[in-house]
Amino acid sequence: MQTLLLDSDDVRANAPTDRLIAAVEAAFEADQRGDTRMPAKSYVDLPQYNGDFRSMPAYLRVRDDDGEGWDAAGVKWVNVHPDNRADHDLPTVLGTMIYSDPETGVPLAIMDGRELTMLRTGAAAAVATDHLAIEGASSLGIVGAGVQSYTQLEAIAAVRPIEEVVVADADAERAAAFVEAFADRFEIRAGSIAEAAACDVLSTVTPVESPIVDREAVGDHTHINAIGADAAGKQELDPEILRAATLVIDDHEQTTHSGEINVPYSEGTITDADIHASIGEIVVGNAEGRTAADRITVFDSTGLAIQDVAAAHVVYTRSTEQGNGTPFDLLGLAD
Repeated sequence: MQTLLLDSDDVRANAPTDRLIAAVEAAFEADQRGDTRMPAKSYVDLPQYNGDFRSMPAYLRVRDDDGEGWDAAGVKWVNVHPDNRADHDLPTVLGTMIYSDPETGVPLAIMDGRELTMLRTGAAAAVATDHLAIEGASSLGIVGAGVQSYTQLEAIAAVRPIEEVVVADADAERAAAFVEAFADRFEIRAGSIAEAAACDVLSTVTPVESPIVDREAVGDHTHINAIGADAAGKQELDPEILRAATLVIDDHEQTTHSGEINVPYSEGTITDADIHASIGEIVVGNAEGRTAADRITVFDSTGLAIQDVAAAHVVYTRSTEQGNGTPFDLLGLAD
């Protein structure tokens, strides 16, 4: 019995964008239909190291129109250590995904969770963009040119005819590197946050704790993927944007605790009455997506364990199809 070891290169090589987006959308649908098991994310705080660990387990069952489909299970063990870069020359966020056979519990694969997180986060934004952005959206603004920004562009360009890209980042070198990476595929330039916010689609992927996108800067029909807020106290958007928008969330507990809406929700500026729907409700057709051309829409994305498991399913299935990855006898059961 072999377990596949998949490093970051393997994960990326085995994650076709179209299959990844479809799998993440299927995960949202499964969750809405009650075909998932997803305990709350648990935290192990380590203040002595200015960091924490987070455990994200999930199971999902995806069914097609004939009642067939697939199921999958796994757990992601991820950390956030803000001092890693300066003190240890390591990424702030690391992660490991264990992808298991739901029937037997056998660990089918152990894969890099950091790359998986970036890919599934981009895919989730693409699902939301597909349901909430105007049909002909051709411009994309990105605030924050870190690692998450790359998969935002890759995935969103798969669901909308993106031609123009504006990236804003306080680090000019980081913005320049992003521009260079995509210069052969898009009309792309570094610009201000206001210029990025005026685009048809905007993704914010920063760790800030005070709003940096003003209400006045956002276009009348802009769709916003609010990605950066992942802990209590973080927020990227002026709360007036949320009040003016059709507001869609991925999970009520997570978004109110640590998503873009967590601060205004705790202050009572945003209430449940301001939340239009979850993305799962929209995917299955229980709620409308975009309802007017001249309406701001916001997707508050905190990242769900079912997305990790769905993405890991794509990576594992593709790697077995292609015969790549590194098999090893983790359980000592090889013939």
